[in-house]
Amino acid sequence: MNTLKKILNLSRPYWARIALAGICSLVVSGLNGGLAWLVKPAVDNVFVQKESSVLFLISASIFGAYLLRGVFSFFQSYLMRSAGAKMVRDIRDDLYQHATSLPMSFFGKDSTGAMTSRIINDAGAVQGLLAYTIKDLFVETCTIVVLISIAMYMRWDLTLISIVILPMALYGVARLGRRLKKVSMRALEKISRITEILTETITGIKIIKSFCREEDEVLRFKDKNQGYYRELMRSTRIVEATSLMMEFVGGLGIAFVVLYGGGLVVKKAITAGEFFSFLTAIFMVYTPAKRLVGVNNSLQQAKAPLERIDKLLAEAKESEGQKEVMSIRENISLENVSFRYQDTREEALENISIKVKKGEIIALVGKSGAGKTTFVDLLSRFYTPTEGEICIDGADISGMTLKSLRTMIGIVSQDIILFNDTVEANIAYGKKGATKEEIISAANAAFAHGFILDMPKAYDTVIGERGLRLSGGQRQRLSIARAVLKNPPILILDEATSSLDTASEIAVQRALDMLMRGRTTFIIAHRLSTVRRADRIIVFDSGRIVESGTHNELIEKNGLYRKLYDLQFDDPKTNL
Repeated sequence: MNTLKKILNLSRPYWARIALAGICSLVVSGLNGGLAWLVKPAVDNVFVQKESSVLFLISASIFGAYLLRGVFSFFQSYLMRSAGAKMVRDIRDDLYQHATSLPMSFFGKDSTGAMTSRIINDAGAVQGLLAYTIKDLFVETCTIVVLISIAMYMRWDLTLISIVILPMALYGVARLGRRLKKVSMRALEKISRITEILTETITGIKIIKSFCREEDEVLRFKDKNQGYYRELMRSTRIVEATSLMMEFVGGLGIAFVVLYGGGLVVKKAITAGEFFSFLTAIFMVYTPAKRLVGVNNSLQQAKAPLERIDKLLAEAKESEGQKEVMSIRENISLENVSFRYQDTREEALENISIKVKKGEIIALVGKSGAGKTTFVDLLSRFYTPTEGEICIDGADISGMTLKSLRTMIGIVSQDIILFNDTVEANIAYGKKGATKEEIISAANAAFAHGFILDMPKAYDTVIGERGLRLSGGQRQRLSIARAVLKNPPILILDEATSSLDTASEIAVQRALDMLMRGRTTFIIAHRLSTVRRADRIIVFDSGRIVESGTHNELIEKNGLYRKLYDLQFDDPKTNL
């Protein structure tokens, strides 16, 4: 019942269609009863009494009943399928919208494949609920009521004999249904894992091929696919077992009816037409009864995806502020900021206090894992400090709207995200509604216009997923062009040149120099040669700020920065 209530609640926006389908189903049920009723005059008047005068009338009535049943069945099925498709469409919309509003901490818990599986597979699993399950619930319930009413009117004793063993079957069906829910949950987990492996394989195909691990990945996929097959067959066995149970009950009921009713016909207590009309009604009862068992199975199978959907929708969204912020007037300050990632004991950042003036260029250096990326992620509110506060012009950013805050911040990182779209669309992602002139101007500023014109369709060239049809330097310059178009007052450069060759690095660095002019900039760099011109260098170690100053000041201090600098230039290949 809880599952049914949940489905009906989800289908509330489509009640007009469902109501019309319900009316159609009532007509279909009435026509089913009418067809059973027509058996009596057909047998008694035509086949027993040989009255040819009613033959055409009965035949026309049967044809008309079938025709009307077909018409109303068509509209009823179409309306319910339409409502079901709309429901799944809206569930997917809600899941996608909710997923985009979740905090970054959530995406560290679930893989890309698992998230994809929830939005595609779990939502798709409930698609047949309205189209078939709820439709059958309406139609078959009404049909059973009508047919049993007709049967009771004809012979109440025969009706009781035919349905007395139904409760036993329903008890068995209920027990099997509980098992079906568990199997369905395991099957969803298996298909989710298959989706994960498929996503990982496609995104990591270069690594798989370079290490010659194709056979291992195929075996891994086959193993998970076989696991899903086993759960699917367990589910099939349970579903077919319920069907077998209903066949047994139906056969037993009909046998008793024939035995008892046949005796009544022999004794001339009832006519042959009455008996066959009753028998037709009972035969027609068992078919919708079997379908109602299928409804129960479908509801049990739907519990698993609905629970997984509810679990995702129950995840808390990013906390939203109310204040709109448009620019930075004076400074950005962090006051006693600490942060710890979920499920970790150590602080990623501990008691960080710093003030950065508007237009200042700040370099963040330190060993890997020292807290540099966490620091800039907190500025964008991808994460929220566990202690302390981050302020822009004295106002805590936790009270600002996410859109206004993040509109002020441009990010160019080593992990370049480009979309399988045109060059123009990827650059235009930086500013909604950007004109072609603005896009070309941004590309020029990023020193990308030249290589774009050399491409087959220039700005209309599709660059492939993650821009794989471009070189590393070209991808980075498109990323910079996107940031230029956004024109943010705050800029974050996270290892923007670390993966480039010397020629590409020079071109990208020129573009970055143009981009940094007049902006408050935070530069994360392992290559210390790229941070010498920073106004201030902040040195992190184990989540703490241990040194701060210009390049020359820090060299003279002979502290951690000096050690990192000497280590790097003694062995330029060292990856700090």
